[in-house]
Amino acid sequence: MTSTNRISRSIRRNRGAAVVALAAATALLAGCSSKGHDSNPLTDDGKPSDGTVVVGSNNFPESTLLADIYGEALKAKGIKVAYKPNIGSRETTYGLIKNGSLSVLPEYNGALLAYLDAKAAPKTAEATTAAIEAKLGSGLTLLKPSAAQSKDSVTVNAATAKKYHLTGKSSIADLKDIAKDLVMGASPEFQARHQGLVGLKSVYGLDFKSFRALDAGGPLTQAALKKDAVQAADIFTTDPTISKEKFVVLQDPKNLFGFENVQPLVRRGALPKKGVDALNAVSAKLDTATLLELDTQVQAQHKDALDVAKAWLRSAGLA
Repeated sequence: MTSTNRISRSIRRNRGAAVVALAAATALLAGCSSKGHDSNPLTDDGKPSDGTVVVGSNNFPESTLLADIYGEALKAKGIKVAYKPNIGSRETTYGLIKNGSLSVLPEYNGALLAYLDAKAAPKTAEATTAAIEAKLGSGLTLLKPSAAQSKDSVTVNAATAKKYHLTGKSSIADLKDIAKDLVMGASPEFQARHQGLVGLKSVYGLDFKSFRALDAGGPLTQAALKKDAVQAADIFTTDPTISKEKFVVLQDPKNLFGFENVQPLVRRGALPKKGVDALNAVSAKLDTATLLELDTQVQAQHKDALDVAKAWLRSAGLA
């Protein structure tokens, strides 16, 4: 498919630029398909047609894997599905599901809430869902959350951990006096998010030497951290690269990154009851250990995400 990553990376903070990016992404959706996925036609304005459920994903491997799991679970119930993977960041995909271009989107409840309400600080996953529902557009709703969590993190490479005596028991707060010597790497959007540089400064008092815009915890970020082009980075906690490269994930005692349960975000009325039941059944089976194993197959063993999704659904009795 034609990648829309460049759109998400060019979104400015002003509303006009975001509208232009969203319009461009919508236009691309109308004509893009992904190798290995069945794609059904959309209407001229990029909206679903003929009862098709359009499952989208953000621009990182785990989101695409989750979208494949959702889509194949729906197809197992006889629901017509089209995939629109690897679209861009939440700043783009939330607008697309809100305007009806997408029907289903894998989300992380804490990160979605931070996007909708940066000041929210719920104490439980249930409170997180309730706070999101209060802020969602009228056409959107959340289905049941899974036990699986994949959090943003501040992760340092092995050399930095050794130099500053950081271990898995160390805290983000331990960077306060040394952040001025460290380059932080993450997606461009990380700069303006509360669950990003904004919160790291206000909550933990961190001022990094500089920031390097990379991707959303993907191969660019992983490579930069491995090569010491950045010394700290936002790496998802279910990323198999962490153990492989001996990266050190720092503890988050002030809960900046909150709850990050994987949870389907859907358009109201887009799914029949059997579709809602199918996605809730996925959430009931999906835990963090399972998600890490599936991520490892895709990201470390280089298996096709769609094949991994199908195999897991079969093994879980969901397909």
